[in-house]
Amino acid sequence: MTDSAPRIHLADTPDGPRAQLHGRWGAAELGSPAQWKAVAAQLREHPAAPSLGWDLRPLQWLDHVGAQLLWNHWQRAWPAQFDCTDQQRDILTRVAGFTLAEPPPPDRWRLSAQVDHLGVLVLHGLDHARHMLEMVGQLLLDLLRLARNPRRAPWRDVSGHLYRMGATALPITALVGFLIGVVLAYLMSLQLRQFGAESFIVNILGISLIRELGPMLAAILVAGRSGSAITAQIGVMRVTEELDAMSVMGIPHGFRLVMPRTLALALAMPLISVWTTLAALAGGMLAADIAMDISPSYFVQALPAAVKVGSLGLAVAKAVVFGAAIALIGCHWGLRVKPNTQSLGEGTTASVVTSITTVIIVDAVFAIAFKNIGI
Repeated sequence: MTDSAPRIHLADTPDGPRAQLHGRWGAAELGSPAQWKAVAAQLREHPAAPSLGWDLRPLQWLDHVGAQLLWNHWQRAWPAQFDCTDQQRDILTRVAGFTLAEPPPPDRWRLSAQVDHLGVLVLHGLDHARHMLEMVGQLLLDLLRLARNPRRAPWRDVSGHLYRMGATALPITALVGFLIGVVLAYLMSLQLRQFGAESFIVNILGISLIRELGPMLAAILVAGRSGSAITAQIGVMRVTEELDAMSVMGIPHGFRLVMPRTLALALAMPLISVWTTLAALAGGMLAADIAMDISPSYFVQALPAAVKVGSLGLAVAKAVVFGAAIALIGCHWGLRVKPNTQSLGEGTTASVVTSITTVIIVDAVFAIAFKNIGI
């Protein structure tokens, strides 16, 4: 071993055992794999203990790499017995000042950690619920203001949102509805043909599409298409500080942003729902004619007897609730976007997921409530 090789000698002194460091403790020497293994082995033989002193004065060279190695070996605390030169102390002091303490590893399985995490989620949920409640209350006040003075309402915004959320959504909803009708008819034909009950496909398609699948399918498509657009539009306004400018000018967010979108989507959603249901029925009618030889004329004649008018009214009522809920959720997440692009993406994703989940929950509530009263 050369004189410049980093090494540790244990010496007995009147003050007790001392670990004396010799050689060059620098990046050039410690960068060698052989030298590193040798030094690591010697450090393991001399663990940091209050009874062991450290003497750095015999060192030929010490830089920040060697100082960091020693500081980590000392468990990031100064030894009780320690001798060094002023220059060596300055290097060690700088290393100690720039070394961050490692945080304790999170114990995800501790009961207290799980309870804390659950509490944080509950508080976040309550905060979102409070904000939604405030938004609904403000929407009711804005609707009363609209009823008192209709001429001051932002009708141009409402008409623009009606076109963007309603008219431009017709092609995709019709296509998806048509394909869903074809798939349902083919699946039902495989089962009904076994029992000779081909004529009941009109009843099954009519009730399932008009009462349940048509409005819910249209709402899910609109939630992914228009709900995300609402959140992105308002979120971009937050990023570009347009919302702050509106507040400075005294323009209320609810009357100019939330109410036009909610009113437009609540009006457009029933029409989109009926349009999607008609497209699905057309697809089911075509598939029934091809797979089961049920003519379109019989389908049209048997449909009014299979589906009551009350089911169509229920579907339209659900569509209105779906539209208002999607718009409110989109505005809620848009207004909560922070002025950065990451928050904008997270808010848009959360808006779509929350809207689709809410649509399914509301549809289930409608189904249970109206089943109990016989509709």
